[in-house]
Amino acid sequence: MTITPLMPKWKGTLTDRERFNRQMHYQPVDRSFNMEFGYWDENFKLWPLFYENGITNNDEADVFFNFDRQVSIGGKVWVHPSFANTVVEVRETTKIILNEDGLYAEVPLDGHDTIPHYLKATVVTPDDWKKVKAERFRLDDPVRKINITSLKKAHPADRDYPLGIDVGSMIGKIRDMLTFEGLAYAIYDYPLMVEDMVETACQLVEQSMDQLLPHFDFDFASGWEDICYKAGPIVPPRFFKQVVVPRYKRIHDRLDAAGIDIWWIDCDGDVRSILPLMMDGGVNCLFPYEVNSCAHPAELLSEYGKDLRIMGGVDKIELGKGRAAIKAYLETLVPLVERGGYIPFCDHRCPPNVDPADYLYYLDLKEKMFGMK
Repeated sequence: MTITPLMPKWKGTLTDRERFNRQMHYQPVDRSFNMEFGYWDENFKLWPLFYENGITNNDEADVFFNFDRQVSIGGKVWVHPSFANTVVEVRETTKIILNEDGLYAEVPLDGHDTIPHYLKATVVTPDDWKKVKAERFRLDDPVRKINITSLKKAHPADRDYPLGIDVGSMIGKIRDMLTFEGLAYAIYDYPLMVEDMVETACQLVEQSMDQLLPHFDFDFASGWEDICYKAGPIVPPRFFKQVVVPRYKRIHDRLDAAGIDIWWIDCDGDVRSILPLMMDGGVNCLFPYEVNSCAHPAELLSEYGKDLRIMGGVDKIELGKGRAAIKAYLETLVPLVERGGYIPFCDHRCPPNVDPADYLYYLDLKEKMFGMK
């Protein structure tokens, strides 16, 4: 399908790759890197802006809005084979599914976006983990061998966009497998099991990195750790320091040796109590940085100075309040963009309650405030 962009690409004198690297290193740029994190699935059904133009997913939306390009690549660094994604039971308004992480979950029958209600996990005890590890976390699984030739063809050395290496998840995906509550209990009931899960995740990521790093000049590293909510992390900072941070340091050693000095972690919620620990492990950028569950990005950028970068941080609640609120909030971000080390976009997927006309106003205003003068 050929997508006709709705608007021209922001004017600029640098390539997307040059701009990203300079902005993340506090160097002068022609304009801000222009990107968004995406949209709820409902947006593609409810926004005429999307369905009238045949836009059905976030990748297509990126092309439709002519955003600057950013790509991450990586290997198979989690469960394989995944659990069968099957429907176990259909109820009046919900259905029970077994998802890819081995969780039995109750989800809406109509498929609208919501956090599933998890009923039971496949992995609960060390015996469960031993069985699943042997079956689905083999380092010698042929699927973990990366097709370097294909990736080189897709991402040539003379590319004009930033390319990142995916360094996976040390604890977030374990939360997915055990559930929020299951991880909270397992850290105390079966700490050695959880540490072995972290170690296994780290080995899989190291294996992927060892295949990729010799062949690409990466601009950044990207990871995922959804382990925080509005009251802070679900993982005790002490456990995080003792178990997760040492694995971060092993990953960071490889990144550092390859000259990669930007590493962002996708972690929603209030990260403040574990942010110093993340940074001690080598992480130096937060993404997509949720405001309401944490703080205005200016607070952390002021506290940590140029040791920290932030991507995101445009309050989605303010996007839903209309144009005056949108303008007022973006004005608070001007000093951060001018400072460097900060790329503004919606602080997670943009929800469907945002009026699509107001969203276009937001994109236009971003260009006027952060684009080329």
